Amino acid sequence: MHKFLIHKQGDHVGVATSDIEFGEKVIGVYMDDETTIEVIANSSIPLGHKVSIAQLAPKAHVLEYGLPIGYAPDGFKIGDYVHTHNIKTLRW
Repeated sequence: MHKFLIHKQGDHVGVATSDIEFGEKVIGVYMDDETTIEVIANSSIPLGHKVSIAQLAPKAHVLEYGLPIGYAPDGFKIGDYVHTHNIKTLRW
C-alpha cells in the first residue's frame, strides 16, 4: 500500500498520505501514470508533508506539479523530509 503521492513524473517530492516513520520503507504512486517508487525515510514525515524522491545538489530547484516550488539550500537526499526548514522560496 502506498504512503505518499507524486503529482507528475519528474517531480522531486511526494506528499505523505499518512504518517511516515524514520527508517520506514514506503511506496509512492505517481498520479499521472500510476507507476510506483520506493524510498526509505531519513526521518519521520507527518501526513501532508513532503518527502524527497530525488537527490538534489545544494541550491537546486525543487519541482512539484512539474514546476519549481523553491530551492534546496543544502540539497536533498532521497527520503529526506522536505519542509520550511530546508526549502526556500524563489520569490526573495
